Amino acid sequence: MKKLHIKIYSTAIIISFFITPALSKAQWYNPEKINKKASYLYQFAYEEVTSGKYAESIAHLTDALKAEPKYIDANLARADVYAKMKNYSMAIADYETAFTKDTVYAQASLLQYSISLAGSGNFEKALEIVNKFLENRNLNPRTIKAANSRKSNYEFAVEYAKEHPAKGYIFNPQNMGDSINTTYLEYLPSITVDGNKMIFNRRVNSDEDFYESNKINAVWQKATPVKGRLNTNFNEGAQNISQDGQWLIFTGCNYPEGEGSCDLYISYKNKNGEWNEAENLGRIVNTEAWESAPSLSPDKRDLYFSSTRPGGFGGSDIWVTHRNEKGQWSKPENLGATINTAGDDGCPYIHADNQTLYFNSNGRAGYGMSDLFVVRKNETGKWQMPENLGYPINTIDDEGSLIVAADGKTAYYASDKGNYKNGLDLYSFELRDNIKALKTLWVKGKIYDKKTNEGLPSSVELRTIDSGYILSTLQTNEDGNYLTTLPSGKNYAFTVNKKGYLFYSENFSLAGEIADSPRVINILLQPIETGASVILNNIFFASKKFELEKTSYAELDKVVLLMNENPKLIILISGYTDNVGKPTDNLLLSVNRAKAVVAYLQNKGIGAKRLSGKGFGEANPVELNATEHGRAKNRRTELTVITN
Repeated sequence: MKKLHIKIYSTAIIISFFITPALSKAQWYNPEKINKKASYLYQFAYEEVTSGKYAESIAHLTDALKAEPKYIDANLARADVYAKMKNYSMAIADYETAFTKDTVYAQASLLQYSISLAGSGNFEKALEIVNKFLENRNLNPRTIKAANSRKSNYEFAVEYAKEHPAKGYIFNPQNMGDSINTTYLEYLPSITVDGNKMIFNRRVNSDEDFYESNKINAVWQKATPVKGRLNTNFNEGAQNISQDGQWLIFTGCNYPEGEGSCDLYISYKNKNGEWNEAENLGRIVNTEAWESAPSLSPDKRDLYFSSTRPGGFGGSDIWVTHRNEKGQWSKPENLGATINTAGDDGCPYIHADNQTLYFNSNGRAGYGMSDLFVVRKNETGKWQMPENLGYPINTIDDEGSLIVAADGKTAYYASDKGNYKNGLDLYSFELRDNIKALKTLWVKGKIYDKKTNEGLPSSVELRTIDSGYILSTLQTNEDGNYLTTLPSGKNYAFTVNKKGYLFYSENFSLAGEIADSPRVINILLQPIETGASVILNNIFFASKKFELEKTSYAELDKVVLLMNENPKLIILISGYTDNVGKPTDNLLLSVNRAKAVVAYLQNKGIGAKRLSGKGFGEANPVELNATEHGRAKNRRTELTVITN
């Protein structure tokens, strides 16, 4: 599958470093005087490495050095093979041994030595060595360009380490174990918001299929092929499961009905818990170019993906398409020059907080090939500048993709860990504080008709109370089931709307506290009829004051919308307080608060004849006044239908 940024290793890698350095007048080592046995072993090693048999090549080179301990070319060649195997410590040892044997003869390998130093994380010494290499005036332009490219990587790494000290951070990826990993290739994981289901790709020979594992009692169960009609004789890859586990969007390549080489497809989970046959997302999303690496926002409204379609900034760019209330996807938009570069940008992953995007790119300053980056939205929805995830997450090699669990810190990715025999396995690790996403909880449940108790398809909106920024807007399924995510650190207004019904509102206070548990809220919506009432939970007043706070306006505007959609509707606004203070003072306060709400609605064009306000003081409490929670619930504003 093209451009999925997964490292499937060829068995035909030619080690270009098996080249004898140019002879120098100052050297004493003469490769022409090496004994024949050692030379034969060296040639065997070359043949083995061109076939991808690295261990066998190492063995022949080791025997060559036993036969001829001064065989510098064998040291340098073995260092090159160790470097290809990412065994950088052994590579460094061989390079340094060669330098001690003849510094002048081995100096042509200084660039490769610097690469192994950088591979081990010693970027300062790597920078020192590449500068020494560039002092050679006999280098050709191509070599100078390659060395300067590496130099810029090392300089970036040194500077990044200064600006982002580790402060005790330990990078310790944990293999996810044999319930998930096998001797085949496992890669491109995705996970549900509760962290209990993972779907990933497994490549058996040349066939890619989806497998799933469920976490039960904190233990991942044996992975099995996904149930249903997803896996085919074609290659399925680069998938993303929705946060609620009900949708799967993936990349299908060379499908007969495809628009291009690789297209995006969607499958829905049916009531039997199996995946339905996938549907192509169509010509609005897919083109004759390459589309891959989908990532669905938690509210299912935004689909991020990578594409080589025209109109981008480079090879592949990250795009987004938006889904409207009718389920239709919009014409994709390029995420712009803040994120995309003249290089390849891809593998986007939008976190459950709907504000943090991880992706990879080879078009930005970094450690070597493709690096992983994080970019965040501000409260106006604008993307800020991307930030490199830093070493050791990023290395001198090509980094593919990663996903981050709802806790904001647990990341999952595929890695070979330098083991060419077993290939790619799935690993988990913890992110540093400065590159974490927001810890994100969720609220889920079902929306019912209060009179019939039947599930209601409805619209659910989540916005920040302080700024009014709409974080997510989603549609429930036909049965009224919903799930919306709740990033920590802010206070949120939660609203459920359905035409013909009074809206439901709630708020969640997550600012200044660590969210610790999800919520289950089943909601009864009331049909608009005489006597129906609802608490307006997002109307706010300062303590003992009756002036509306600006954070109340968004909810009051929903009342305005309700009145405009139902022009015959007449309502009563009722104000209530807790029992703190004198009853007479509380009664007056509640009256004035009700009047303030009515005045706001009138200023928005609602006729005075359709509105009335009344204060009830501390009467009719809905909770006990013995606790602050109870008192907060009793300080409320209610809307009651007088006539419709």
